[in-house]
Amino acid sequence: MHESSDLLAALKKLGYLHPLRDPLWWPHSGTFEVVVGAILTQQSRWEKVEVSLSALKRANLLTPEALSSADIQHIALLIKPSGFYNTKAQRLISLSQNLRNDFGSFESFCREVDREWLLSQKGIGMESADSILCYACHRPVLVVDSYTQRLLDALGYTFESYMELQEWMEQGIEENFHKIRLLYGDGTDIVTVYARFHGKIVEYAKRHIRGKEVDVAPLLNALKESI
Repeated sequence: MHESSDLLAALKKLGYLHPLRDPLWWPHSGTFEVVVGAILTQQSRWEKVEVSLSALKRANLLTPEALSSADIQHIALLIKPSGFYNTKAQRLISLSQNLRNDFGSFESFCREVDREWLLSQKGIGMESADSILCYACHRPVLVVDSYTQRLLDALGYTFESYMELQEWMEQGIEENFHKIRLLYGDGTDIVTVYARFHGKIVEYAKRHIRGKEVDVAPLLNALKESI
């Protein structure tokens, strides 16, 4: 493997993503639900997050307007399956209030928000901020996470920081986008590629990472025919 576009092609060759996922991988991409999910999924399994999101949806609380004025104890009870529910409830309410105060609506938030604003919100780090930018706001941002780092470590690539890893991953896609369009078609845009690339890595990692063991054999075989 020479660059990240090779990894993307290998993952596609192996059949990722799951065909029933959202086209941009994260469920209900482009909605406020992604923002809520990005906070709930911290230190939690996605299956538990889905239970919490369903409870919030049933209670008509999956909007910044509803969450900003909700009772913290009620929210905490609804999101209890996700863990750290008191802290996460407070963060969801605070984020919703700040979103309304600074942007007015979720639509304006998606158009105007930047990483700096997101990182200034309590409980939002680099990965959560980029998940929101990519999957909620449809910005050309590639999310990298511990799965990405562990996978690349096993393939012989080590990076000093989140930003260094992200820069390497994005550069390989941007510089070879003409080749990537051969895989996905001329109508493919960079947002979709970034969103699905991260999803492919997560899906592969969940099947091939067990504890400290990272099985890259399927990838290495697929990489022989990568772009």
